[in-house]
Amino acid sequence: MSTENLSEIYRSTVIKNSKRIVIKIGSRLLTGNVKFSANSRIDQLIRRIADIRQKGYEIILVTSAAISLGMEMRNLKKRPTALPRLQALAALGQSKLMSMYENACQDHGFHCAQILLSHDDLKNRERHLNTCNCINALMSQNILPVINENDAVSVDEISFGDNDRLAALVATMIRADLTILLTNVDGLLTAKDGDYRRSHSIVQNISDQIRSQAKGTDGNSVSSGGMISKIEAAEICLSAGESLWIANGVDFEILDQIFDASDVGTLFYSTNFKLPNSKRWLAFFTNPCGDLVIDAGAAHALKSNGKSLLPSGIIKSRGSFDIGDTVKIVTEENIEIGMGIINYNSEQMKLIMGKQTSELNSFLGKRVYDEVVHRNNMVVFS
Repeated sequence: MSTENLSEIYRSTVIKNSKRIVIKIGSRLLTGNVKFSANSRIDQLIRRIADIRQKGYEIILVTSAAISLGMEMRNLKKRPTALPRLQALAALGQSKLMSMYENACQDHGFHCAQILLSHDDLKNRERHLNTCNCINALMSQNILPVINENDAVSVDEISFGDNDRLAALVATMIRADLTILLTNVDGLLTAKDGDYRRSHSIVQNISDQIRSQAKGTDGNSVSSGGMISKIEAAEICLSAGESLWIANGVDFEILDQIFDASDVGTLFYSTNFKLPNSKRWLAFFTNPCGDLVIDAGAAHALKSNGKSLLPSGIIKSRGSFDIGDTVKIVTEENIEIGMGIINYNSEQMKLIMGKQTSELNSFLGKRVYDEVVHRNNMVVFS
């Protein structure tokens, strides 16, 4: 079978098997078009989304543009760098942004609802579940969830950094089958004869070569992120067992082509099993408190044999953590292969790492667990 035919099968399979879809729209696609106002662009976008919803798809929209609309309202040509000014512009522009979305949605017979998120909302287990329940409740009532980062209060410690990553995390949280990132380029690009061209129709594994092709933001006045953030978003979705599609959204008719499984943009096609909900939260929404460095034998046991992590395979313990905290599991080459909830604190780990389970009594006075991290409380990355 030719590569072209295989790519067509992958695209058709993704669209056929997708029910719940996250669509992310960047700032420049809404506010950077000289021919159309932001209001007109939002009308065009919602018209396409309304058609897609009529076909039975569940759509969640992740949108940027609050800051850029705030800049427009203040007649600013250059994006400020001071955090308080950015927060103020986000607060100013967000209400206008949602007003445009609601007016456009009403024209097509449904409503939209605003959800503003910070990273802290999703890493807190209770708020994480509440957010997920809210989104599900909105969709059950035929309301379009419109999600943006809460830029008015976000700071470096709690921000997503860009809405590509936010879209991937939302998709992972609500178990979306597909994430579509609409941008101003034709997918994953590579330079050829001084010109950037689409380099991949389908990507199944993100290699170092693909990462090296990614570029950051191009210094434009309204947006952030760039291809680097899109590759990071794709890694999140692929790890969760779901797919992500990057496409040029300068013309929103691209959505019709995507849902017709046409050869546009770059599809990151997942062949992984879908992670269960508990492991999604562990993998993508927790902050690890330390690292466990493991030997090659332990790495093989975790990745290939589905085993729990025992003390005998641990070479080094880094960081300060307590029982029940999340830790990263890394190889001697410092490659992260997993994440898990630990059964011992950092002081105990210094005593038992490298030891056989039969020796734990003599080092701890009592043996509580054979496993340092049980398989049920661990996610291993492929």
